[in-house]
Amino acid sequence: MNGTLVKNELILEFASGKLNASKSIFAATYLFLNSKAANISSAFENLHGDSLLENKDTPTSNLKFSDCLSSKVVSRKIDKSQFGPLSRVVGSLDNIEWKQIYKGFKEFSTKIGDKDELKLIKMDPGTSVPLHSHGGREYILVLDGSFCDEHGKYTKGDIQINDQKIKHTPIASEKEGCLCLTITEKEVIFFGSFGSFLNLFTFIRSFFK
Repeated sequence: MNGTLVKNELILEFASGKLNASKSIFAATYLFLNSKAANISSAFENLHGDSLLENKDTPTSNLKFSDCLSSKVVSRKIDKSQFGPLSRVVGSLDNIEWKQIYKGFKEFSTKIGDKDELKLIKMDPGTSVPLHSHGGREYILVLDGSFCDEHGKYTKGDIQINDQKIKHTPIASEKEGCLCLTITEKEVIFFGSFGSFLNLFTFIRSFFK
C-alpha cells in the first residue's frame, strides 16, 4: 500500500482539486516539505493545464475575475519557516495545547470539520505505538524528527500511507523523537496482549470527540 503509486495518487488528486479540506492541508504541507513531491505536483498541474487548453472551445460561465476574489481581508502573521500551509491552520506549534494520550505520546486535533481526522502527533524520543492497523487509510507525514517501523525509516518530509492490510509498530527516534501530521479515516485496531483493552479504550474515547 505504501508505495510510489498511492503517493502519486494523493498528489494528482490534490492538483486536480478533488481532496477535502483535511487531505488538502496534508498534501499541501507534504509538497512544502518535500521538493521531489513538489516537482511531481508541478508536472501534474501542467498536465491539467494542457487538458484545459485542449478543451478551449468548451463554453464556460460568464465569470469575471472579481467574482473569484474575496472582499474580506484577513491579516494574520504566518511563520513560513515552520510548516507552510499547516502553519496557517494551527499557527505556531509553540502555542499548541497538547493532549497527552499516554506517557511520551501527545496529540492535537485540528478540528477541520470534515469526515477525516487531521491531527498532530508528538512522540518523545524512543516512544512506540503498539502494533495496530486501521479500518480505513492512515496518512502520516513526518514534520520533524523521525520514526521507524516494520516497513522502514521515515524522516522529515516523508509520508507513509497505510490501509487495513498494513500492521505496524511506529517507534520514534531515540535521539530527537518525532512530530507528525496524520489523517485516520477510521479508528485504530490494536493487536497483541493488550489489544482488546486498547480497542475498548478507543471505542469509549470516540464518544467524547
